[in-house]
Order: sequence, then structure tokens, then C-alpha cells
Amino acid sequence: MATPIAQPGGHSGFLGAGSSPIRRRAFRKLLAAGLTGSSIEWYDFFLYGTAAALVFPHVFFPNSSALTGTLLAFSTFWAGFVARPVGGVLAGHLGDRYGRKPVVVACLAVMGAATFLIGCLPDAASVGALAPTLLVALRFVQGLAAGGQWGGIVLLLTESAGPKRRGFAGTFGQTSVPIAVIISNLIFVAASGLMPDDAFLSWGWRIPFLVSVVMFGVVSYIQAKVEDTPEFRELQRQVSRPERAVVRAPLAQVVRDKWGTILLGCGLLSATNSLFYVSISGLLSYGTGALRLERGPLLAVVLASSVAMVVVLPWSGHISDRVGRRPLILIGGLGVAVWAFPYFRLVDTASLPLIFVAVVVGFVFQCLTYGPIASFLGELFAPGVRYSGASLAYQLSAVLVSGATPFLMTALIAATGSTLPVAGYITVMGLITFASAWFLPETNTAEVRADPHAIPGTHLYR
Repeated sequence: MATPIAQPGGHSGFLGAGSSPIRRRAFRKLLAAGLTGSSIEWYDFFLYGTAAALVFPHVFFPNSSALTGTLLAFSTFWAGFVARPVGGVLAGHLGDRYGRKPVVVACLAVMGAATFLIGCLPDAASVGALAPTLLVALRFVQGLAAGGQWGGIVLLLTESAGPKRRGFAGTFGQTSVPIAVIISNLIFVAASGLMPDDAFLSWGWRIPFLVSVVMFGVVSYIQAKVEDTPEFRELQRQVSRPERAVVRAPLAQVVRDKWGTILLGCGLLSATNSLFYVSISGLLSYGTGALRLERGPLLAVVLASSVAMVVVLPWSGHISDRVGRRPLILIGGLGVAVWAFPYFRLVDTASLPLIFVAVVVGFVFQCLTYGPIASFLGELFAPGVRYSGASLAYQLSAVLVSGATPFLMTALIAATGSTLPVAGYITVMGLITFASAWFLPETNTAEVRADPHAIPGTHLYR
């Protein structure tokens, strides 16, 4: 029996009007648990991208040319993103029917196991083609877990928050992304810096993957200490009211009724997903290959740049609670579109300080879109289909944009000898985000913000 850290009670969550100090402390524990669990989950997922750029071409595709090995490694990286919509669909269906928490716990456990097993894989020199086959299979499992956990984590946070803190609360799921990048890069820098390259490529690269075993401690804590969200529990209590009943086929219903919202929600993520994966994965391959930069200093640049995201993401969610979700997303999408060409001009200088400037400014624009999206996507859908709708929109962008970007970047540069086509691609992604936000309705309107009891998004699905 789980020990509840929330008291039942409507939709106001932990931080509703007149919330007690006990409820506020309980919510802070939930924020910490969500941030920790999601950070380790994304650490596991992003670690693969760093390894795909720097290690896997040598370990799993040793007989290929440098370019072919990199493309093959990034194609296995993409496999995780192909799996994410499948994971989102499965988790969304289960999460809308049976609750957010049990699905989150299952996804975290599966991710930890898959990542640990990647660290145990034999290399191609030992078992030949079986090695990359097993790698792709485990990457697919990682994708299933990542596809399911995002919706569950952000709904645990936002549905448990008071109606005026949902934007801020949701960013604790989003802030886990740069924290995961920092942790994965720190461990990679430490592991590669403490041993010769031969030792690192032989066995040292496995250490960051084996460290993911700590995930099981987080899973145990969430299972024992975290209750499901007040909003979902209210949904279960009121099954006698048809409009509030738990939906039997949430995916089918949300696709039938809100397919346009799902597609626009997918478009919202185009800017942040494309530039983010250029910065944390494509840049590492391009920098160490074409620009002849050292691996360690380049990883340090990405690590230091990610600190800006840790600061800006919570701020952007907080501001979205005060001025609305759409204004920040519009500014961020347009900012990514405008910054794309200066970004690559700075990268092509091969100057680490200028690359740092390029990545930091890009990350700031990404945060303006990514921070509010956690609450915004959920608020676009009614509670009974929210997990399914938000997860499907988010994970469609993952397979269409996130997984493709490092592969496309490498292929475009190899074909043209220039980063200009990649900059053009990022510009288009920024404009898609801007257009998607333009056509979606505001969930946190001025009227909602003025009413102390109004819940953002409710006016869209009454």
C-alpha cells in the first residue's frame, strides 16, 4: 500500500487555495521525486546519443568508414525515437485508464534495465553482427520507456499542482533534460579523461551505462511514497458522471476528436527538438570529425551550456503562469528560426568560446518553447484522454524530428560540405513551432489567470 503524499481533494492539487504547510511540503517532495526520476530516465536516453557520436562507430561498426560508421550509429540512435510514439500510445492508454503513477514506475524500471544491459553488450569484434542487432533492440526498448514516461511525469506534476502553478510545476519534468545532459557528459568526460583512448573504447565506455542501476532506488521511492494525481483520483471517484468517467478507449477518442490539436502539438516541439539534438549529439560528431576539435573540451562546452537551460526552464514555466503559454512559445520558435544561421556561423569558426555562445543562445530560445509545453500540451486535452493526447503529440515529434536530426545533419554536411542546409532545416523547424502556437488556443487566458479557482484549459473541453 503506497503511503500517500497528497490528500484527496478535487482539482486544486497540493497548492490550491488555502493549502497547508504539510501539503506544500508534500508537493515539494513530489517535485523532487519527479525531477530525480525524470533526470535519470533522460540521462539513460541521452547517454546513448553521446556514445553514438563518439564510441559506437568504433565498437559496433569497426569495419565501416568513419562516415558510414557514424551514420550507422546515428541510425541506431534513431531507433529509440521510432519506438517513442509506440511507448507513448501504450502508456497513454494505460495511464488514462489506470492512473499516472503505475505507468511512470513501469517506464522508469524498463529504462534502467535496458540502459544497464547496453553496458553489458559484447562488441562486434566478439560476436559480429549480433552486437549491433542487440544494440538496436535495447535502444528500441529505451525508446518505449522514454515515450511513456514523459507524459506520466509531467501529468503527475501539473495535475498535482494548484491551478496557478501548473506551468512552473511542469518544468520540473522539463528541467530534467538539461540535468541529464550535464550528468551524462560529466560521467563521459570523467570516464574518458581517466584512461587512455584504447581502454575507454574497450571497456571504459560501459561505466556510464552501468551507473543507471541507481534508477531502481528512485523507482522504489516513487512506488512507496507517491500517490496518483488528485485530478485522476477525482476522475475515478466520479465515474457515475459520463463526462468525467474513465474513458475505455482514450487513444481512439482523442485521435477522433482532437487530431488537429495532436498535429499542432507535435509541431510545437519542432524548434526545440531539432536544435537540441544538433547541440548535444550532431555537434559532437561534427566538431570532433570535420572541425578536428578535442572530445573533452567540446563535451565541456555542451555541459556548461546546459546550465543555462536549468535556470531558464523553471523561469519560463513561472512566466507562463503569469502571462499565458503561447507568447513564450511564439517568441522561442521565432528566436530559433532567426538564430539558426548565426548558430552555424559561430560553430564553423571552430572556436570553443564562440561555439559556447552559439549553443547557449540556442538553448535559451529552446527553453522559451520547451518550458511551457509541459503544462500547455496537457491543458489542451480533457483529463480522461490527456495522457494519450499529450504523449502522442510529444512522441510524434520525437520520431519525426528528434531522432532524424543528427542523422540528417551528418548526411547533409557530407553531401554538401556545408552547414548551410542544416541551418535552413533548423529555420524551417522554428517557423513550424511558431505557426503551430499561432493556431492553437491559449489555455491560460487572462480570464483564467484572474479567477483564483479557474483551471487552465478547462474552458476548451467543457
